[in-house]
Amino acid sequence: MRRVHVFISGEVVGVFFRSFIENNAIRLGIKGWVRNIEDDEIEAVFEGKDHAIDKIIELCKDGPASADVESIEIDEGIYSGEFLDFRVKSWFF
Repeated sequence: MRRVHVFISGEVVGVFFRSFIENNAIRLGIKGWVRNIEDDEIEAVFEGKDHAIDKIIELCKDGPASADVESIEIDEGIYSGEFLDFRVKSWFF
């Protein structure tokens, strides 16, 4: 099992990126959350099986068709098992 903390920047807000991530995370059995943190950045925490985490990271690199991902930062963490599901969180202020 694996945990990653991801920051995605570019044209990623207002293009259904969070919904795209939520749908794919649920499909892959990943737990955690995703949220907008700025006008051009999204933050997510993913926990799940190694192959599922690899897949969601690949999906984050492209996003939905309407997105334009400029960069992605991935920080490996320690798996905690703290999440029961995957959620979209509200804006970070």
